[in-house]
Amino acid sequence: MLYPPGFHQHSLVTTLGTIAYYTADQPSQPQVVPPFGVPSLSETATGDRRETLVFLHGFGGGSSAYEWSKVYPAFASEYRILAPDLLGWGRSDHPARDFCPEDYLTTIQEFLEKTCDRPVRVVASSLVAALVVRVAIAHPHLFHSLILTCPSGLSDFGSDYRRSFFAQMVSTPVLDRVLYFTALATEPGIRSFLEQRQFARANRVFPEIVDAYLASARQPNAEYSALSFVRGDLCFDLATYIPQLTTPTAMIWGEKAQFTGVELGRRLAALNPQAIKVLDVLDDVGLTPQLELPAVAIGLIRRFIALLSAAQ
Repeated sequence: MLYPPGFHQHSLVTTLGTIAYYTADQPSQPQVVPPFGVPSLSETATGDRRETLVFLHGFGGGSSAYEWSKVYPAFASEYRILAPDLLGWGRSDHPARDFCPEDYLTTIQEFLEKTCDRPVRVVASSLVAALVVRVAIAHPHLFHSLILTCPSGLSDFGSDYRRSFFAQMVSTPVLDRVLYFTALATEPGIRSFLEQRQFARANRVFPEIVDAYLASARQPNAEYSALSFVRGDLCFDLATYIPQLTTPTAMIWGEKAQFTGVELGRRLAALNPQAIKVLDVLDDVGLTPQLELPAVAIGLIRRFIALLSAAQ
């Protein structure tokens, strides 16, 4: 929930709720911006005609745009940066509802249409990266290129996360909320998950990271989106969509990413070498290289922006 100096929180009204997002522009009041193809209010008012670079965080207890906050400031002098808290996460609205993939497909599409007037470069991670692939297939005119870290629908190639013991346990009414408030949305619970599941090395989990995740996880109604994710309500088979992708794409994969190993990345990339131009595997890194080794992530994103531009 923390954002870097020089960046400010803005708000955007979407069909399902108001999204908070962070940019280096001056603060503004909540507003609905014109449809895609018409210059957005922020660009018209500021005269900012730089290309837009959008950073989309993944899902998990306490996720938010903070996930990319050590990376996107490095691009602020060259690009117009947009880093939203997706619906149900961070400082965005937290509707009291069970979420499904279509909710995020809709809000990602609307966010891009209402904040950008031309195709954009999108950087996204994990399950949200997989959702972005689906949006890019349905609306390719919105995208210039994609840079994805560990993209997975979590039910890829016929596997089904929802059959796992943890997903089944969290699917039990009442018990799901007890587990969320007593185990997941606590300082020890978040620290343990980051150290043991998300990062390759526990000594890279700094107190600021834990604090940011905890602040997001404790927002009113934050359990609805988090439990929708943990139960597997948002899962799908990305392998059935990848062959349809036409947007130039690069993938970054942490060698020690749990749940979604490197072999999954290789199998997905092999399904569509025409669109997926490169898969780069990072040694001794887990699921979120953007938090674990942000300087390395910045360098790779720069390289991939140039590579994908040359490929078009």
